Amino acid sequence: METELANAIKEFGFPIVSVFGMGYFIFFIWKWVTEEVKPVLGEATSTLIKLVDRVRMLDNDMIRLNTKLAMVLEYKNEIEQATGKKLGDNLEEILKEHKSQSEDFNSTGD
Repeated sequence: METELANAIKEFGFPIVSVFGMGYFIFFIWKWVTEEVKPVLGEATSTLIKLVDRVRMLDNDMIRLNTKLAMVLEYKNEIEQATGKKLGDNLEEILKEHKSQSEDFNSTGD
């Protein structure tokens, strides 16, 4: 192999042999990228899209929960002002009495 390389350099010159070597190297890298790296990037992209969708869904859930909590605290203050009593002791009873009858929300989509 070494003598073939030395003979090729002697016959064609170093620049020509190095151009062929560089061409083979570029072809090898291109083939590796298209056959091994590109499919993995496609999988990673679809996984990233799914994760971004779930984060958005969780963000919407957090906004909804914060709105509900603000409403509960506002109604709690109104009830306390109207009745003149603190709701700390019987808050569980009030929550049971006014519990929503709707189904639980499942944000995972399952």
